[in-house]
Formats: sequence, structure tokens, C-alpha cells
Amino acid sequence: MAGKKKGASKVDVNEALLENFVSLQKVLTNLTLRFEELSGNMGRLLELFEISAKSFADKGASPASVDQEFLKKLDSLLDQNKTISKGIMMMEDRIRGRGGVPRQEVQGFRRPIPR
Repeated sequence: MAGKKKGASKVDVNEALLENFVSLQKVLTNLTLRFEELSGNMGRLLELFEISAKSFADKGASPASVDQEFLKKLDSLLDQNKTISKGIMMMEDRIRGRGGVPRQEVQGFRRPIPR
């Protein structure tokens, strides 16, 4: 009877090994398919990055002109601010001249350096 158990257990072991081998083959096949899908997705992502880089390079010159336009408007606004400030200071001088209160000197501000 001991011999039959060994024979039966060998058959069971062989069947289990065969089932495991088949399962392993299925998993490896599935893994291969997933890697192929991943490779395709990475290729499409790379194409998207290339298109984005080309688009960014083509439009790279226009933001500089927008920045220049913005800086011109900012300079104009700064000049207007200086004019208004001088007008207010003249009005203050005139008002203080009537009241006799001495005016303190206000130091001017420096214009920002454009980049």
C-alpha cells in the first residue's frame, strides 16, 4: 500500500507541476501583451511630447513680444504715476505755502529695470 501512495503522489505532483506550468505560461503571455500595450502607449506619449515641444518652440518668439508690449504699458503707467505725483506735490506745496507748514522732501523712487 505504501507503493501505491508514492505512485499516486507522483502523479499528483506531476499534474500540479503541469497545471502550474500552464498557469505560468498564461501569466507570461498576459504580461507580454501588457508590455506591448505599454510600449505603444509610451510611443504615443513621446509623439505628444514632440508635438508639444514643436508647438512651444514655434510660439516661443511671440511671448517675448507680449512681454515687450506689457513693459511698454507698464513704463507708460509709471510715467503717468510720476506726473500725478508731481501734481499732488505741487498742490501740497501751494496748500502748505498758505498754512506756513514746511514741507519735507520726498525721495523719488527708482524705475524698475526691464528684463
